[in-house]
Amino acid sequence: MKKSFITNRLRSGKKSLEDAIQRKIETVEGEKFSWIDLQNPDRSDVEELAKKYHFNALNIEDCMTKFELPKLDRYENHFFVILHFPPISPKAGIAKNSQLSIFLGRDFLVTVHQGDLKPLVDLVELCKTNSDQQRKERLLGKSSGLLLHEIIDLLVDDLLHTSRRIIANLDEMEDGVFDETKSVARSIALLRREINKLRRIANPLKRFVLEMATNVKRFSDDGEDLGLFFDDVIDHIDKVIETLEESRETMEIYKDTDFVLSTEKTNKVLAVLTIIFTLAIPSTVIGTFYGMNINLPGANADWMILGPHTSFIIIILASAIPVVLMFSYFRKLGWING
Repeated sequence: MKKSFITNRLRSGKKSLEDAIQRKIETVEGEKFSWIDLQNPDRSDVEELAKKYHFNALNIEDCMTKFELPKLDRYENHFFVILHFPPISPKAGIAKNSQLSIFLGRDFLVTVHQGDLKPLVDLVELCKTNSDQQRKERLLGKSSGLLLHEIIDLLVDDLLHTSRRIIANLDEMEDGVFDETKSVARSIALLRREINKLRRIANPLKRFVLEMATNVKRFSDDGEDLGLFFDDVIDHIDKVIETLEESRETMEIYKDTDFVLSTEKTNKVLAVLTIIFTLAIPSTVIGTFYGMNINLPGANADWMILGPHTSFIIIILASAIPVVLMFSYFRKLGWING
């Protein structure tokens, strides 16, 4: 019992250590604002920030929910938005969308996510170090709205790269569709699922980025026009949507083509098997009769006209002649080609 207690304590300690490693709260100080990035946060972490910046309690619930629909809430001193992106992390795959929650005010920017948005994680690391001082000064030297644009722009660019990767997969799949030795039905289904998930991300994303571009003006410096910056992001989202629509139409063509070719292949196999079965009917019937214990031509001594193998010769001829006649007839009808 004591040993079991120690083992449970060790496991609990190991789990706590793993949780501590996964939790990550980074604070980056800009010239006029603070950027706080929370990866895999606890509720207490978000509630502490909520008290400091007066966040709505419902928005805190939305942050801690694993999957919340995209939304945008406006308040007097900030706005809150939830966006979805495909996870970039290899272990995450594309099976589940990554959720990014954002609080933006004039002197703060808070981002909450599960750490599976690699471009965002890399951007935090860049701002914490001096690896690219010029870019760091550009990101943190102006307003929180400009930094928000940079974050959204990076994530949309990765979304654009993902859509282009789908185009490359379509080009590879085209050869497989017309290759009778390969089965691509499963690949088509998986790629269609991926395209549909990206479409469900990109279509709401455009609407919410447009709303963000309108609301971010309230928290920007005088004379700073972020409209052009966000217009560039919208242009990239439009390209993603256009690419996905073209990919979806192409996938429908591939699906129909694969179905037609598979059906044709199946019909050919069934036709060959049917012809083989039909050609075997005469020999089966003749063999059945000569397997009976009755008098038939060649089955007794009186009919041994061709010697001791008369029965065998008669059976072969009686079976082969109908086969040759049917084969010639089928070929004349065009059922047997080549």
